Amino acid sequence: MRTATITRTTKETTITISLNLDQQSGIQIATGIGFFDHMLDAFAKHGRFGLTVDAQGDLDVDPHHTIEDTGIVLGECFKQALGDKAGIERFGSAFVPMDESLARAVVDLSGRAYLVFDAELTNQRLGGFDTEVTEDFFQAVAFAGEFNLHASVLYGRNTHHKIEALFKALGRSLRAAVAINPEVQGIPSTKGVI
Repeated sequence: MRTATITRTTKETTITISLNLDQQSGIQIATGIGFFDHMLDAFAKHGRFGLTVDAQGDLDVDPHHTIEDTGIVLGECFKQALGDKAGIERFGSAFVPMDESLARAVVDLSGRAYLVFDAELTNQRLGGFDTEVTEDFFQAVAFAGEFNLHASVLYGRNTHHKIEALFKALGRSLRAAVAINPEVQGIPSTKGVI
């Protein structure tokens, strides 16, 4: 079974994440940021991942450290759980609507970190969540996980809907990319390594 549990401690945060790529073995999210918990829950539910997140951060200062560091650890968990990536699809994409908003996420588990993020988030804060940190979270996941991620909101009005559609699209695109395909022989790369 492809799983990972990683703890990362800094002077600002302590983040522990357990990820199960193959079994939606339960979702438990506790970051202290209600909207962020909701987004991570949606990501795991629609990606069909088992995910537990325990994040303790300096929320009295700002939610940024907790959100970004959670992204780092989540990306590291994907990298560790995937191992050598033998037999995986490697690529995944998803369009996800949420009412008036439509988001798209496209991933390549290439071993090369890159983010293209295109979303106009007009409401600056949703509860205790600074919406500008959405891009920082996506970058942290992609860079720590060493994969290409293109995430965009094609259109929409409501910032909550836009961000939620992005998180769901990320989950669904990663689900497609990590899927084992018996027709894939070995590492899905002409280089023989990812």
